[in-house]
Amino acid sequence: MPDFDLQYHTDASGHGAYRLLELPPDLLQLIESSVDNNSLEFTIKGAPEDDAVLCTADRTYALRAVVLSNSVLVVTPPSSSPSLPSSSSNLGSGSGSGSKSASSDAHAVVIRESLGEILELQPTVPRLQRLRGLLRGMEWGEGADEDDEGEDMKMNGGKGGNGERRWYSYEQARAELQASERELACALRERHILIIDGNLRPLTPHYLLTLLEQLLTVLVASAQRHDGAGASVPVLVRALAAEHGVRRAVSVQVMGWFGALVGAGGEGQEEGGEEERWVVDVPRVVTQVGLGVLRGYKDEAIPEDAFLGKWRAAVGDTFAEHVSLSLLLGNYLASTSPFTAARQLSYFPRAELPTDPGARFADLFLTRARWRAEDITPFLVDIVVDAKSRDKLLLKYARAQTDKEGTWYTARAR
Repeated sequence: MPDFDLQYHTDASGHGAYRLLELPPDLLQLIESSVDNNSLEFTIKGAPEDDAVLCTADRTYALRAVVLSNSVLVVTPPSSSPSLPSSSSNLGSGSGSGSKSASSDAHAVVIRESLGEILELQPTVPRLQRLRGLLRGMEWGEGADEDDEGEDMKMNGGKGGNGERRWYSYEQARAELQASERELACALRERHILIIDGNLRPLTPHYLLTLLEQLLTVLVASAQRHDGAGASVPVLVRALAAEHGVRRAVSVQVMGWFGALVGAGGEGQEEGGEEERWVVDVPRVVTQVGLGVLRGYKDEAIPEDAFLGKWRAAVGDTFAEHVSLSLLLGNYLASTSPFTAARQLSYFPRAELPTDPGARFADLFLTRARWRAEDITPFLVDIVVDAKSRDKLLLKYARAQTDKEGTWYTARAR
């Protein structure tokens, strides 16, 4: 075995310049597959008060420092070091002659850094809890164009004013929010946030329900297909603009949320040709209409049959067969009343629950002392990355009890 001389680097300015990052298997495979085309980009995101995350194009990883029991030395050949100290620590056996020292110098290495920790990456859900607060007061509803113009005039003090309304742009969200590009795009779609003139504008729930009902009415009235070849986007856009004053940028994005836009223009906002088509995601549309109807029953429950009747009426005869309560899992509570045998439904959306796991479970167990396993799991899907992490949270925050009716979860005593 050869002997080496370890020599500390004399320039202390580089101290703290090295970090060791342990890669999970999926990220390692991604890096290895991208070596040839050099297309891979990583971004570390987080404000000073945040825990940092690493984002790829489609996933987010939490960065966590793990202390090592033994230090790890980062070393380089002596040729890369400008100067070395006159003394060194020989790790060879015994004391050697001048020729021995010369041989050791030939195998000398320079210690650039002594590390006592490594950075570990763990898949995590995107951290978008700030988004709701950032966009408060920027909602887009019916007549939003006129409201924006009037408010801008007011804030500008009329013509020639120096005031300017501050919006939150899509580019700001990309740079600041702890989420990958794909996860951010999915969040905007799931939360129904429009991009208008480059700014993020949440669509109000009431106006979204109105738009979907108008869209389904126009779809049927104009004899457009909702599957297969799809419906003509220009026909729907013109009808919504003429009959309801809906801006094209709004109608096209809403169609993109609830289906696939194929042909010229895609999901863009430029004028497309007649071949541009909208293939409707029927379950998604029906689900959102159902949520819009159920939203009115947050404080007062509605009998299940009565709700299903209202839901079918809202989507129309063409789509009534797709109505099913399974589409709304994680958005309602079902209960029974001593005065009637019918189940009662009330609006209870997981999107309005805390994103912190401890706070999420606290809210759930304040709402109900006991939960069936199949009832509580739909309220956890947005704070876990997979079933394994969900089971870990249940083990940490809940206690499982099994009886003849199945598995129940109660709050774990603290």
